[in-house]
Amino acid sequence: MYKSFKRRFFNLLQLLNLSLRKFNLMNDNIQIKVFKWVSVLEAMSFLLLLFIAMPLKYWFNLPQMVEVVGMAHGILFISYLVGAIIAYNLLNWKFKTLLLVVACSVIPFGPFYIEKKYL
Repeated sequence: MYKSFKRRFFNLLQLLNLSLRKFNLMNDNIQIKVFKWVSVLEAMSFLLLLFIAMPLKYWFNLPQMVEVVGMAHGILFISYLVGAIIAYNLLNWKFKTLLLVVACSVIPFGPFYIEKKYL
């Protein structure tokens, strides 16, 4: 089952990479720079959500900030995952590195570590 999933996953990566290159949307350096920015913004939105918006919601009964920051964080999180897949293909990471990058996206300060070490 793992090999079947891995094969399908690699096919999806190749399709995504071919579509980006075919339409010449961005060159490789710009894609990595965009991923760096998304990584930093995703980390900051996660920290803002955890340490400011959530306490406001539960301690002061002000859920408005969670709605706004939560939506922004969700968009940035999905962008981070797509960027990680693109970077995996461009930088020839091992599959374990990709899993580490994805796992660090759910750890506070994790994307900062990835941005410094792998990008």
